[in-house]
Amino acid sequence: MATKGHVSLHLLQQIGEDSLNGKLVLDATNPIDEQRAPEDGILPFFTTLNHSLLETYQEAFPKVNFVKSFSCVGNHFMVNPDFGGTKPTMFICGNSAEAKNEAIHILDQFGWEAEDIGKAAGARAIEPLCILWCAPGFLRNQWNHAYHVLRKYNFSPDCIIPSG
Repeated sequence: MATKGHVSLHLLQQIGEDSLNGKLVLDATNPIDEQRAPEDGILPFFTTLNHSLLETYQEAFPKVNFVKSFSCVGNHFMVNPDFGGTKPTMFICGNSAEAKNEAIHILDQFGWEAEDIGKAAGARAIEPLCILWCAPGFLRNQWNHAYHVLRKYNFSPDCIIPSG
């Protein structure tokens, strides 16, 4: 589902709950407030950090398997993203483990690694990544980036420097 955030719930209602129950819906929507312009390159949202658009969908359609995905990158990178051999990271979340596994398989086929952020509430962290992704575009017309999670293996807690 890649529609404008403010019309998505209405669209889902038009499709009908019976048509969607039990199905995987990859949710790429973002709650961009179209009544206000970006301020200093920062998009305004119509949601809060305490409740995501994905949670709104999940509450309205509890039997639909929503998985937040593709909401923090431009559409030109959604399939076969080319970042010089580095596989970008797509953050996902959703209530169904089976649906997330299916989404992870799709993401892998499309050229992404997935980072599971948990249940639907995880969209509270994922959706604002759209704001971060768009800021360089609005500020400097740079739209050629994606996220990548770096991991340090064999990390020891002894390496942590105490504060103070």
